[in-house]
Amino acid sequence: MVVHRHRGRLARFVVRKLLITLGLLLGVTVVTFLLVQLVPGDPTTTNLSESAQNDPAVVAAYRAKWGLDQPMVVQYLTYLGNLLQGDLGISQSTGNTVAGDLGRYVPATLEIALPAMTLSLVISVVVGMWAAVRKDRPADHTVRGVALVGLSTPSFWLAILALYVFFYVLGIAPNGGRLSVQYVPPDKITGMYTVDALLTGRPEVFWDAVAHLALPVLVLTCLTVSALIRFVRSAMLEVLDQDYVKAATAKGLSRWTVLRRHVLRAGLVQVVTVGGLAFASLLSGTVLIEQIYSWPGVGQYAYRAAVNLDLPAIMGVSLFVALVYTLVNLLVDLLYGVIDPRIRL
Repeated sequence: MVVHRHRGRLARFVVRKLLITLGLLLGVTVVTFLLVQLVPGDPTTTNLSESAQNDPAVVAAYRAKWGLDQPMVVQYLTYLGNLLQGDLGISQSTGNTVAGDLGRYVPATLEIALPAMTLSLVISVVVGMWAAVRKDRPADHTVRGVALVGLSTPSFWLAILALYVFFYVLGIAPNGGRLSVQYVPPDKITGMYTVDALLTGRPEVFWDAVAHLALPVLVLTCLTVSALIRFVRSAMLEVLDQDYVKAATAKGLSRWTVLRRHVLRAGLVQVVTVGGLAFASLLSGTVLIEQIYSWPGVGQYAYRAAVNLDLPAIMGVSLFVALVYTLVNLLVDLLYGVIDPRIRL
Protein backbone atom coordinates (compact mmCIF):
# COMPACT_ATOMS: atom_id res chain seq x y z
CA MET A 1 0.00 0.00 0.00
CA VAL A 2 2.81 2.33 0.96
CA VAL A 3 4.67 1.40 -2.24
CA HIS A 4 1.60 2.21 -4.37
CA ARG A 5 1.17 5.54 -2.59
CA HIS A 6 4.84 6.39 -3.19
CA ARG A 7 4.58 5.45 -6.87
CA GLY A 8 1.48 7.61 -7.20
CA ARG A 9 3.27 10.60 -5.70
CA LEU A 10 6.25 9.96 -7.97
CA ALA A 11 4.01 9.76 -11.07
CA ARG A 12 2.22 13.01 -10.14
CA PHE A 13 5.59 14.68 -9.53
CA VAL A 14 6.95 13.59 -12.91
CA VAL A 15 3.76 14.68 -14.73
CA ARG A 16 3.83 18.05 -12.96
CA LYS A 17 7.47 18.53 -13.90
CA LEU A 18 6.79 17.59 -17.52
CA LEU A 19 3.92 20.11 -17.71
CA ILE A 20 6.20 22.78 -16.25
CA THR A 21 8.83 21.82 -18.82
CA LEU A 22 6.33 22.23 -21.67
CA GLY A 23 5.34 25.65 -20.31
CA LEU A 24 8.98 26.68 -20.06
CA LEU A 25 9.66 25.54 -23.61
CA LEU A 26 6.67 27.52 -24.86
CA GLY A 27 8.01 30.57 -23.04
CA VAL A 28 11.44 29.97 -24.56
CA THR A 29 9.96 29.95 -28.07
CA VAL A 30 8.31 33.34 -27.41
CA VAL A 31 11.36 34.96 -25.82
CA THR A 32 13.80 33.54 -28.37
CA PHE A 33 11.62 34.57 -31.28
CA LEU A 34 11.34 38.14 -29.97
CA LEU A 35 15.08 38.36 -29.23
CA VAL A 36 15.94 37.10 -32.71
CA GLN A 37 13.77 39.83 -34.21
CA LEU A 38 15.78 42.41 -32.25
CA VAL A 39 19.14 41.17 -33.54
CA PRO A 40 20.62 43.85 -35.81
CA GLY A 41 21.14 42.83 -39.42
CA ASP A 42 19.05 41.39 -42.21
CA PRO A 43 19.20 37.68 -43.16
CA THR A 44 19.03 38.66 -46.83
CA THR A 45 22.26 40.65 -46.62
CA THR A 46 23.95 37.82 -44.71
CA ASN A 47 22.85 34.89 -46.86
CA LEU A 48 22.62 36.42 -50.36
CA SER A 49 25.50 37.45 -52.56
CA GLU A 50 26.04 41.13 -53.35
CA SER A 51 24.64 40.78 -56.88
CA ALA A 52 21.57 38.95 -55.56
CA GLN A 53 20.98 41.68 -52.98
CA ASN A 54 20.83 44.24 -55.80
CA ASP A 55 18.03 42.32 -57.50
CA PRO A 56 14.68 43.20 -55.83
CA ALA A 57 13.00 40.12 -57.32
CA VAL A 58 15.59 37.78 -55.78
CA VAL A 59 15.35 39.52 -52.42
CA ALA A 60 11.52 39.34 -52.51
CA ALA A 61 11.63 35.66 -53.44
CA TYR A 62 14.07 34.94 -50.60
CA ARG A 63 11.92 36.76 -48.05
CA ALA A 64 8.78 34.97 -49.30
CA LYS A 65 10.53 31.57 -49.17
CA TRP A 66 11.51 31.97 -45.52
CA GLY A 67 8.31 33.79 -44.48
CA LEU A 68 10.16 37.01 -43.68
CA ASP A 69 7.55 39.05 -45.56
CA GLN A 70 4.83 37.98 -43.13
CA PRO A 71 3.82 39.90 -39.96
CA MET A 72 5.73 38.89 -36.84
CA VAL A 73 2.71 37.20 -35.25
CA VAL A 74 2.12 35.10 -38.37
CA GLN A 75 5.81 34.12 -38.45
CA TYR A 76 5.68 33.00 -34.82
CA LEU A 77 2.42 31.05 -35.16
CA THR A 78 3.74 29.34 -38.29
CA TYR A 79 6.92 28.42 -36.46
CA LEU A 80 4.96 27.16 -33.43
CA GLY A 81 2.61 25.12 -35.62
CA ASN A 82 5.54 23.46 -37.38
CA LEU A 83 7.25 22.89 -34.04
CA LEU A 84 4.24 20.99 -32.69
CA GLN A 85 4.62 18.64 -35.66
CA GLY A 86 8.30 18.12 -34.85
CA ASP A 87 9.47 20.44 -37.60
CA LEU A 88 12.17 22.88 -36.42
CA GLY A 89 12.44 24.44 -39.86
CA ILE A 90 15.11 24.51 -42.54
CA SER A 91 18.54 25.96 -41.83
CA GLN A 92 19.14 28.95 -44.09
CA SER A 93 22.89 28.33 -44.16
CA THR A 94 23.11 24.52 -44.54
CA GLY A 95 19.83 23.91 -46.40
CA ASN A 96 19.15 20.90 -44.13
CA THR A 97 16.42 20.50 -41.57
CA VAL A 98 17.43 21.97 -38.20
CA ALA A 99 16.36 18.73 -36.50
CA GLY A 100 18.63 16.78 -38.87
CA ASP A 101 21.55 19.13 -38.19
CA LEU A 102 21.07 18.80 -34.43
CA GLY A 103 20.89 15.03 -34.85
CA ARG A 104 24.38 15.14 -36.36
CA TYR A 105 25.94 17.66 -33.98
CA VAL A 106 24.46 16.58 -30.62
CA PRO A 107 26.12 13.10 -30.55
CA ALA A 108 29.52 14.73 -31.13
CA THR A 109 28.98 16.99 -28.12
CA LEU A 110 27.72 14.06 -26.06
CA GLU A 111 30.88 12.14 -26.93
CA ILE A 112 33.10 14.71 -25.18
CA ALA A 113 30.61 15.85 -22.50
CA LEU A 114 29.82 12.42 -21.00
CA PRO A 115 33.42 11.32 -20.25
CA ALA A 116 34.41 14.85 -19.16
CA MET A 117 31.49 15.03 -16.73
CA THR A 118 32.08 11.52 -15.37
CA LEU A 119 35.77 12.20 -14.73
CA SER A 120 34.98 15.61 -13.24
CA LEU A 121 32.48 14.20 -10.74
CA VAL A 122 34.76 11.37 -9.61
CA ILE A 123 37.83 13.60 -9.23
CA SER A 124 36.01 16.51 -7.58
CA VAL A 125 34.17 14.28 -5.05
CA VAL A 126 37.28 12.33 -4.06
CA VAL A 127 39.64 15.32 -3.90
CA GLY A 128 37.00 17.67 -2.43
CA MET A 129 36.25 15.25 0.41
CA TRP A 130 39.96 14.62 0.93
CA ALA A 131 40.57 18.37 1.27
CA ALA A 132 37.55 18.79 3.58
CA VAL A 133 38.79 16.25 6.15
CA ARG A 134 42.18 18.01 6.07
CA LYS A 135 40.77 21.49 6.55
CA ASP A 136 43.43 24.23 6.92
CA ARG A 137 46.27 21.75 6.46
CA PRO A 138 48.84 22.05 3.64
CA ALA A 139 46.93 19.51 1.53
CA ASP A 140 43.74 21.60 1.81
CA HIS A 141 45.56 24.81 0.89
CA THR A 142 47.16 23.07 -2.11
CA VAL A 143 43.81 21.81 -3.42
CA ARG A 144 42.18 25.21 -3.01
CA GLY A 145 45.11 26.93 -4.71
CA VAL A 146 45.10 24.57 -7.69
CA ALA A 147 41.32 24.94 -8.04
CA LEU A 148 41.65 28.74 -7.94
CA VAL A 149 44.31 28.66 -10.65
CA GLY A 150 42.05 26.44 -12.75
CA LEU A 151 39.12 28.81 -12.32
CA SER A 152 41.27 31.77 -13.32
CA THR A 153 42.61 30.09 -16.46
CA PRO A 154 40.83 31.07 -19.71
CA SER A 155 39.42 28.01 -21.46
CA PHE A 156 40.82 28.94 -24.87
CA TRP A 157 44.32 29.43 -23.43
CA LEU A 158 44.27 26.02 -21.75
CA ALA A 159 42.99 24.39 -24.95
CA ILE A 160 45.73 25.99 -27.06
CA LEU A 161 48.41 25.13 -24.47
CA ALA A 162 47.31 21.46 -24.41
CA LEU A 163 47.36 21.39 -28.21
CA TYR A 164 50.86 22.89 -28.31
CA VAL A 165 52.30 20.51 -25.71
CA PHE A 166 50.66 17.20 -26.68
CA PHE A 167 50.50 17.70 -30.48
CA TYR A 168 53.33 20.04 -31.45
CA VAL A 169 55.98 19.26 -28.78
CA LEU A 170 55.32 15.65 -27.75
CA GLY A 171 53.46 14.50 -30.87
CA ILE A 172 51.28 12.06 -28.97
CA ALA A 173 47.85 13.55 -29.75
CA PRO A 174 46.07 14.55 -32.99
CA ASN A 175 45.53 18.23 -33.72
CA GLY A 176 41.74 18.13 -33.95
CA GLY A 177 38.71 16.62 -35.62
CA ARG A 178 36.91 13.41 -34.71
CA LEU A 179 38.86 10.92 -36.85
CA SER A 180 42.08 10.67 -38.86
CA VAL A 181 41.77 11.11 -42.62
CA GLN A 182 42.69 7.47 -43.36
CA TYR A 183 39.61 6.20 -41.55
CA VAL A 184 36.02 6.28 -42.75
CA PRO A 185 33.47 7.08 -40.02
CA PRO A 186 31.62 4.00 -38.76
CA ASP A 187 28.02 3.36 -39.81
CA LYS A 188 25.77 5.66 -37.80
CA ILE A 189 23.94 3.95 -34.94
CA THR A 190 24.27 6.39 -32.06
CA GLY A 191 26.28 9.11 -33.85
CA MET A 192 29.14 8.67 -31.34
CA TYR A 193 32.15 7.33 -33.22
CA THR A 194 33.59 5.38 -30.29
CA VAL A 195 30.33 3.56 -29.58
CA ASP A 196 29.49 2.97 -33.25
CA ALA A 197 33.00 1.66 -33.96
CA LEU A 198 32.62 -0.93 -31.20
CA LEU A 199 29.11 -1.90 -32.30
CA THR A 200 30.25 -2.37 -35.91
CA GLY A 201 33.43 -4.27 -34.96
CA ARG A 202 36.04 -1.71 -36.02
CA PRO A 203 38.59 -1.51 -33.16
CA GLU A 204 41.12 0.54 -35.18
CA VAL A 205 38.51 3.28 -35.66
CA PHE A 206 37.58 3.08 -31.97
CA TRP A 207 41.15 3.73 -30.80
CA ASP A 208 41.64 6.52 -33.32
CA ALA A 209 38.40 8.16 -32.12
CA VAL A 210 39.56 7.80 -28.49
CA ALA A 211 42.86 9.52 -29.39
CA HIS A 212 40.93 12.45 -30.89
CA LEU A 213 38.72 12.63 -27.80
CA ALA A 214 41.63 12.84 -25.36
CA LEU A 215 42.55 16.53 -25.58
CA PRO A 216 39.07 18.11 -25.61
CA VAL A 217 37.96 15.78 -22.78
CA LEU A 218 41.12 16.60 -20.80
CA VAL A 219 40.59 20.35 -21.14
CA LEU A 220 36.86 20.18 -20.31
CA THR A 221 37.60 17.97 -17.30
CA CYS A 222 40.21 20.40 -15.95
CA LEU A 223 37.82 23.34 -16.33
CA THR A 224 34.84 21.53 -14.78
CA VAL A 225 36.84 20.04 -11.89
CA SER A 226 38.15 23.49 -10.98
CA ALA A 227 34.59 24.75 -10.68
CA LEU A 228 33.22 21.72 -8.82
CA ILE A 229 35.98 20.91 -6.37
CA ARG A 230 35.59 24.05 -4.25
CA PHE A 231 31.85 23.46 -4.04
CA VAL A 232 32.31 19.80 -3.04
CA ARG A 233 34.78 20.78 -0.32
CA SER A 234 32.39 23.41 1.02
CA ALA A 235 29.43 20.97 1.00
CA MET A 236 31.43 18.28 2.78
CA LEU A 237 32.67 20.74 5.44
CA GLU A 238 29.09 21.76 6.13
CA VAL A 239 28.09 18.12 6.68
CA LEU A 240 31.17 17.39 8.81
CA ASP A 241 30.05 20.12 11.23
CA GLN A 242 26.65 18.49 11.79
CA ASP A 243 25.95 17.04 15.25
CA TYR A 244 24.94 13.61 13.93
CA VAL A 245 28.32 13.26 12.22
CA LYS A 246 30.14 14.21 15.42
CA ALA A 247 27.96 11.76 17.34
CA ALA A 248 28.78 8.97 14.87
CA THR A 249 32.49 9.67 15.33
CA ALA A 250 32.09 9.74 19.13
CA LYS A 251 30.50 6.26 19.02
CA GLY A 252 33.80 4.92 17.75
CA LEU A 253 32.93 4.40 14.08
CA SER A 254 35.94 4.52 11.78
CA ARG A 255 36.53 7.68 9.75
CA TRP A 256 35.88 5.81 6.50
CA THR A 257 32.54 4.48 7.80
CA VAL A 258 31.44 7.94 8.90
CA LEU A 259 32.43 9.47 5.57
CA ARG A 260 30.75 6.75 3.52
CA ARG A 261 27.51 6.41 5.51
CA HIS A 262 26.84 9.99 6.57
CA VAL A 263 29.05 12.64 4.95
CA LEU A 264 29.14 11.44 1.36
CA ARG A 265 25.39 10.82 1.03
CA ALA A 266 24.35 14.14 2.61
CA GLY A 267 26.99 16.10 0.69
CA LEU A 268 26.05 14.59 -2.65
CA VAL A 269 22.58 16.18 -2.51
CA GLN A 270 24.14 19.60 -3.07
CA VAL A 271 26.81 18.29 -5.43
CA VAL A 272 24.16 16.79 -7.71
CA THR A 273 22.60 20.23 -8.22
CA VAL A 274 25.84 21.89 -9.28
CA GLY A 275 26.93 18.83 -11.26
CA GLY A 276 23.65 18.86 -13.17
CA LEU A 277 24.08 22.49 -14.13
CA ALA A 278 27.69 21.84 -15.17
CA PHE A 279 26.60 18.92 -17.35
CA ALA A 280 23.85 21.02 -18.96
CA SER A 281 26.45 23.69 -19.66
CA LEU A 282 28.71 21.13 -21.36
CA LEU A 283 25.83 19.83 -23.48
CA SER A 284 24.59 23.25 -24.47
CA GLY A 285 27.84 24.00 -26.21
CA THR A 286 31.46 24.64 -25.47
CA VAL A 287 32.01 26.97 -28.38
CA LEU A 288 35.68 27.85 -27.89
CA ILE A 289 36.80 24.28 -27.19
CA GLU A 290 34.93 22.94 -30.22
CA GLN A 291 36.32 25.71 -32.43
CA ILE A 292 39.93 25.11 -31.36
CA TYR A 293 39.72 21.33 -31.79
CA SER A 294 37.56 21.48 -34.97
CA TRP A 295 34.98 19.44 -33.12
CA PRO A 296 31.62 19.46 -34.95
CA GLY A 297 29.40 19.82 -31.89
CA VAL A 298 26.43 21.93 -30.85
CA GLY A 299 28.65 24.86 -29.85
CA GLN A 300 30.19 25.06 -33.32
CA TYR A 301 26.75 24.76 -34.94
CA ALA A 302 25.40 27.59 -32.73
CA TYR A 303 28.41 29.76 -33.59
CA ARG A 304 27.90 29.30 -37.35
CA ALA A 305 24.16 29.93 -37.00
CA ALA A 306 24.81 33.20 -35.18
CA VAL A 307 27.47 34.35 -37.68
CA ASN A 308 25.16 33.60 -40.64
CA LEU A 309 22.09 35.03 -38.87
CA ASP A 310 20.43 31.67 -39.51
CA LEU A 311 17.16 32.29 -37.65
CA PRO A 312 15.68 28.72 -37.73
CA ALA A 313 19.01 27.27 -36.54
CA ILE A 314 19.30 29.85 -33.75
CA MET A 315 15.76 29.02 -32.62
CA GLY A 316 16.49 25.29 -32.79
CA VAL A 317 19.67 25.56 -30.71
CA SER A 318 17.88 27.76 -28.16
CA LEU A 319 15.11 25.19 -27.79
CA PHE A 320 17.67 22.41 -27.43
CA VAL A 321 19.50 24.29 -24.68
CA ALA A 322 16.23 24.99 -22.84
CA LEU A 323 15.21 21.34 -23.15
CA VAL A 324 18.59 20.17 -21.80
CA TYR A 325 18.41 22.44 -18.75
CA THR A 326 14.81 21.51 -17.89
CA LEU A 327 15.41 17.76 -18.31
CA VAL A 328 18.61 17.93 -16.24
CA ASN A 329 16.67 19.84 -13.58
CA LEU A 330 14.01 17.11 -13.60
CA LEU A 331 16.67 14.40 -13.29
CA VAL A 332 18.33 16.25 -10.39
CA ASP A 333 15.00 16.48 -8.54
CA LEU A 334 14.45 12.74 -8.98
CA LEU A 335 18.00 11.96 -7.80
CA TYR A 336 17.38 13.87 -4.57
CA GLY A 337 14.95 11.20 -3.44
CA VAL A 338 17.33 8.40 -4.41
CA ILE A 339 20.36 9.87 -2.62
CA ASP A 340 18.54 11.00 0.52
CA PRO A 341 15.27 9.15 1.37
CA ARG A 342 14.44 11.86 3.92
CA ILE A 343 13.60 14.15 1.03
CA ARG A 344 9.98 13.61 0.09
CA LEU A 345 8.73 14.34 -3.39
